Amino acid sequence: MEKRNHFRHELKYDISYHQYLEMIPRLGAVMKKDKFAGEDGRYLIHSVYFDNYLDKALKEKIDGVQMREKFRIRWYNDNMTKLKLEKKQKVNDLCLKHATSLSNSEFEKILEGDVNWMKNSEDNLVREFYVKTRILLNKPRVLVSYMREPYIYSPGNVRVTFDSRIRTSMNHPILSDRPAEDIDARMEPGHMILEVKYDEFLPELISMLLQLGSVRQTAFSKYGICRRFG
Repeated sequence: MEKRNHFRHELKYDISYHQYLEMIPRLGAVMKKDKFAGEDGRYLIHSVYFDNYLDKALKEKIDGVQMREKFRIRWYNDNMTKLKLEKKQKVNDLCLKHATSLSNSEFEKILEGDVNWMKNSEDNLVREFYVKTRILLNKPRVLVSYMREPYIYSPGNVRVTFDSRIRTSMNHPILSDRPAEDIDARMEPGHMILEVKYDEFLPELISMLLQLGSVRQTAFSKYGICRRFG
């Protein structure tokens, strides 16, 4: 069933590993680890992103279009029994994500270009994906994988994540019969992406712990950076 949320603020920062090491003890004293994270406090994320032959989603990101969207199918820790079809919208500086579950067989059909079954779905997001696939001729463009370390803080519904080991491939067992051959997609070795997401306000305590004034805000896009390779 489709899950609908509300618009949230989303800030991104390019940080060094040294800055990460400085932040973690401060955050750990106040914020909680995400309950879905593993024993090391992290989990692996895989996303197949969709775009059309004109690279509409990619070009809108590069051009800074203030109202844009992109579709992806996501799973965690190599567990492909819990797949999510997601649509991420960007409106000015706010983000909104819609998500719904997919079965493994449905995912395989989509990768093979079979979306006809979606038009009669009872799920609104599935039907929307079908219509836009037909109209825009969207198809799988790239597989993005990375490690995420998440922290949560209830006041303001704050979520702070550190993303590292960003890798990309279109030569993956789920997309072809050939062996997996992914490559490092980071712009600078050792750097990580800090993401800060919150509702109406960012608590002063969290801002102070992160010392956001000392780090460089960025418009980093994992999809965009991975599309450099094809």
